[in-house]
Amino acid sequence: MRYSHQRETIKKVVYGTDSHPTAEWVFRKTKNFIPKISLGTVYRNLKVLAEMGQISVINDDNISRYDWNTNSHNHLKCKQCDSLIDIQLVNDGLISNIKKQFKFDVDDVEITIIGTCSKHIK
Repeated sequence: MRYSHQRETIKKVVYGTDSHPTAEWVFRKTKNFIPKISLGTVYRNLKVLAEMGQISVINDDNISRYDWNTNSHNHLKCKQCDSLIDIQLVNDGLISNIKKQFKFDVDDVEITIIGTCSKHIK
């Protein structure tokens, strides 16, 4: 695939945050570098970056969020501020139980644990 200044800028924006941004957030930040970029261009390039394996897509309810961390990992989601926090859970026992109980061959496990983050616990 040929080089694209827009795609590289969008990639830098996603890689520059741990916040798991939405396309609209990436669009607003990218406009600081490319003022005339369109939201459609951001969406198309996020899709291409995901297809290339350079970012991952997290489906959070009806919203797609983007992550520079393409390694297998899980998330904590705060129901107060909607933040997603990367965590690493040991899934070996879960995978073997699923395979045994359901005769299902697991490729990957994506778990989102919903609760309240430390910023909102009193």
